[in-house]
Amino acid sequence: MLKQVTPILLIAAVTACSTPTDRRVANGSEDFVNAKSVPLLTIPEGLTEPTYSREYDIPSAGEDVNKELIGKRLDIRPPLLVLPMSEGTRVEEGSDNIKIIVESIPSTTDLKQEVFDNLKGFLAKYDVAVEKEDYESGVLETGWIENRDVIETSWFGDDKVYLLRQRYRYDVDVSPHGRSGSMSIDLVEHEESYDGEEQEIFLSGEDQRRYTIDMLNNTIAYMSVTRDKQIKADRVEQSLGIDVDLVAETEETGAYWIAEADFSKTWDRLRIVMPELGFDIVDMDSAKGLYYIVLEESGGFWSSLWGEDKLPLERGNYRVELEENDDNSQTKIFIKDALGEPLDNEVVTELYRVLNEAMKADRKVR
Repeated sequence: MLKQVTPILLIAAVTACSTPTDRRVANGSEDFVNAKSVPLLTIPEGLTEPTYSREYDIPSAGEDVNKELIGKRLDIRPPLLVLPMSEGTRVEEGSDNIKIIVESIPSTTDLKQEVFDNLKGFLAKYDVAVEKEDYESGVLETGWIENRDVIETSWFGDDKVYLLRQRYRYDVDVSPHGRSGSMSIDLVEHEESYDGEEQEIFLSGEDQRRYTIDMLNNTIAYMSVTRDKQIKADRVEQSLGIDVDLVAETEETGAYWIAEADFSKTWDRLRIVMPELGFDIVDMDSAKGLYYIVLEESGGFWSSLWGEDKLPLERGNYRVELEENDDNSQTKIFIKDALGEPLDNEVVTELYRVLNEAMKADRKVR
């Protein structure tokens, strides 16, 4: 059956086409491969030897050069670079293989799971099957990834297609503390065919590196998009206000406040709110949920908060302690003196009014 061909496709069909194999090698003959060194002129005795130009001298090959990469085996394409475009990623300097260091972002609760989810999401986007997955050892192998390049279009028959098929292996290694890890990639299988006929391809180490870098850059680009979306979502979440309730005195503790947010969000919001309320943060320990604060002025600013009421807090040093509630979506907030003793219930109650207003106010997304 006669195929419909667009003008652009018709032009492509009648022009000279090249396969991916052709595009990786130099044009022209390979006569240079058999070229021999020509000795210098023999100068008769008594004559002066002429000065030779060194402009076109070919440097000697080093010991580490692969001398098999000549003629059609020599890839003339420029090298590719690893592009750590995603937030929290960088190239490990001096690494023998292609390895990217991945660091957690604030919303990351499980870095290894995040990396695996990104890998599987990237493969699913391009309908690539997962051939093998071993989460414990951090290994993920892809199914066959096919790239088809139409080399020649026929009016009456099938197009001639250059087919590249590859499989890759990702290795994910996360450090014990869980805040950073690495992701590397290797090419495990490679096939090329043209019009159904398998091509004899000499795949050098540089060829494999080119393919793996290209695949790794595509993976990182996908991870960059997902991380950017998560970072924006985190900023919106952090901008939302937090409701705070006052809890009356109990048998174990004095009065305290309870925030309707997890520990991390409450900690971050207090870091913004306390300076706004006149407290200077002089030190902090997030592992213990502890802020060391100082109240330098008990009038002026505070008078605007309490109106004509007298400020219930003296100048001096204080501590704010955070503690996770039994429900992880809530956080207890205690304010104590410099020695760690609870403040009077009346003071905690009076402070609650301005603290609650500041904590529940929505913030602009930056």
